[in-house]
Amino acid sequence: MPGLDLFGSSTPANGTTTIVEAPAAAPAPASASVAVPEEKPEPQAAAAVVPAVPRSLAAPTAYYNPRLDPKNFLEGPLSWNPATRLRQMLARPGIVIAPGICDGISARCALEAGFDCLYQSGAATTASRLGQPDLAIATLNDFVQSAQMVCSLDPTVPVIADADTGFGGPAMVARTVTQYARAGVAALHIEDQVQTKRCGHLLGKQVVSREEFVTRIRAAVIARDSIPGGSDFVIIGRTDSAQVLGMDEAIYRLKLAADAGADVCFIEGVRTADLLTSTIEALAPKPVLVNVISGGLTPSFTTSEAEKLGAKIIIFSLVSCVAAVHGIRAAMQSLKKTGTDFTSARGMDPKAFFEVMGLSDVVKLDAQAGGKAFEVV
Repeated sequence: MPGLDLFGSSTPANGTTTIVEAPAAAPAPASASVAVPEEKPEPQAAAAVVPAVPRSLAAPTAYYNPRLDPKNFLEGPLSWNPATRLRQMLARPGIVIAPGICDGISARCALEAGFDCLYQSGAATTASRLGQPDLAIATLNDFVQSAQMVCSLDPTVPVIADADTGFGGPAMVARTVTQYARAGVAALHIEDQVQTKRCGHLLGKQVVSREEFVTRIRAAVIARDSIPGGSDFVIIGRTDSAQVLGMDEAIYRLKLAADAGADVCFIEGVRTADLLTSTIEALAPKPVLVNVISGGLTPSFTTSEAEKLGAKIIIFSLVSCVAAVHGIRAAMQSLKKTGTDFTSARGMDPKAFFEVMGLSDVVKLDAQAGGKAFEVV
């Protein structure tokens, strides 16, 4: 199967594949698949000693695809392909800022504000599409359909999308990658929670074994490398084990994910700046993503603070849907109390609203094609 050769063998599968040896085996703490009490404190950063990746978990040799080496994305104009563009942004100076969007309106507002990367939050998508909490209720179809719409608004802007656990075993993880890529998504993250997962900032999380997590990452990488023509799609490995098994284990799992081919490492719920810094140092040179949710487990780092700490991507998962709850709730309460929406509209008439949704672009296209339906709007 295409992509398998890039994990290495005794001889390279082709002349362009370089083999990178995995770290030597070393004793490691036992793998776990059952959560321990949530209140277990993480060890301090200074005490973290991360063992080498044993060959029983790592691929025979660590994954390496020379075509996707970051040095290949350092120069040249930004690509029109969103996945390629995201790789260019990761390889070059500066932090990638991706606000969480939950629907077409929030995506339009983010683009209007000038953001050059978007994040399709699983929690926000579940809330927006289904009106449900982030408790493994949304399906692959829900996520893909939302992504198709978001990615169509500006196909050059990279969209990083939550893919939860990959929605099943290796075959389903692979199907998730191919469907996300076809939808126009630039990157996804796969996590190590059990299938009945929950938002990473809730208590009571459980994680699968290291072996199952690595299998998920490998399946995602193989699926990406099997896309005809050579895809630049970015695979992000996420661990939720910090609150369950401690920071040592979380860093260890991300090292495994990196050796399995993850392009970016995502540690969920890191509680302090020092712990974030130690994580970034332990995983270097792999870029690290940090997720900031106001009131969540992670401190409310600003974009500049996260960049100074060494993070390469910062996402604000609930920025749009929390704002929507506040704004819509206030509008509904005002309507209920006053009997009119005049105050909540704040002077925005229908045409002004549709302008935010791309009215002028649609009218222009119709006119260029010879249409006359929208000469007057």
